[in-house]
Amino acid sequence: MDSINIWEWVGYLASVVVAISLMMSDIKKLRWWNLIGAGLFVAYGLAIDAIPVALVNFFIVLIDLYYLVKLYRAPALENK
Repeated sequence: MDSINIWEWVGYLASVVVAISLMMSDIKKLRWWNLIGAGLFVAYGLAIDAIPVALVNFFIVLIDLYYLVKLYRAPALENK
């Protein structure tokens, strides 16, 4: 199996993971699944030299991380 086929499959996997994330009703699960999917799209975009794909998905990774930190810190702040 050549490298193009492998990266093509990474792209398909990323699409499936993002689609799964959109079916989550729990916002934490949605953010985690979306983070994984966007991370896979970053790798895919870099591997096929599609810099716009990599950049927008890197931005999505940062957004997901920001909101995950907020979600996990919120209960700790409420207990103070």
